[in-house]
Amino acid sequence: MAVKLGVSLIAWQNDDLPDLTAAFTTEGAMEDAGRIGYQGVERGRRMPADTEGLRAYLDRYGVVLCGGWCSGNLMVNDLATEQAAIRQQVDQFAALNAPCIVYAECSNTIQGDIHRPVSQRPKLSRDEVKGYGAKLSELAKWSANQGCVLSYHHHMGAMVQDAEDIDWLMEGSTDDLTLLYDTGHLHFAGADPLAVLDKWGHRVHHVHFKDVRQPVLDWVRAEDRSFLDGVAAGVYSVPGDPEGCIDFQAITDRLKAMNYDGWIVVEAEQDPAKAPPYEYSKMGYDHIRAIAAASGLEITP
Repeated sequence: MAVKLGVSLIAWQNDDLPDLTAAFTTEGAMEDAGRIGYQGVERGRRMPADTEGLRAYLDRYGVVLCGGWCSGNLMVNDLATEQAAIRQQVDQFAALNAPCIVYAECSNTIQGDIHRPVSQRPKLSRDEVKGYGAKLSELAKWSANQGCVLSYHHHMGAMVQDAEDIDWLMEGSTDDLTLLYDTGHLHFAGADPLAVLDKWGHRVHHVHFKDVRQPVLDWVRAEDRSFLDGVAAGVYSVPGDPEGCIDFQAITDRLKAMNYDGWIVVEAEQDPAKAPPYEYSKMGYDHIRAIAAASGLEITP
């Protein structure tokens, strides 16, 4: 079993806080990712929209497509409407052999509102989340039949944020729906990343590695700040950052024990003035290679 290493370009091109990364181009980010050694990148908004244009763009930099965000609206849409809304992305990702589409419900999220404290995020009941999970299973089954796995991204500021929300979503859905496991969002939400992996590892299809600076997280909570306030202040970082607090060796040991063979994607949105993207992305890459070797987790050449 072997994993592949990818990176999100969010460190160079932050779509939620574009002023933060205004000095960086997507082309420069792609060059950096390939130069570091990443095998894939997740799709960014500034990449070519058409499939063949995107294929040529990825080939130019020697990387493949290893997923990408999809803003879902299934809470307010019926199944047919949501299928139509995401069909182009699903078809494109299937054509490019992407491992999954990274789906998250955005019809009621506050993650992109810098003026809304993360404490005000929507918190649904168990029955509401389980009902949503059943509906989402149908969308996931349809997506898989089109050739693209759907992986759900729990996210700060969203209705599926913490370990309890994940439990309800997984309990209410079938195995057609897989889980994107994000270390940084779990810790930010007050969850134990290892406990979530132990419980739902059999549903995990895609992995995001990002670390958390605990003093910044403490500030977000104490001052009742928004998710984007936390990002701008540096709540996230890459694996291997000495300021981080997550034990990635333990997580990588667990991924090895469960024979995980998907992608590990470094996704750590930061202020590039404080955390130069190339330097920090290489730090994350080097650290993952080191801990994977210690775990006996093979990385695909």
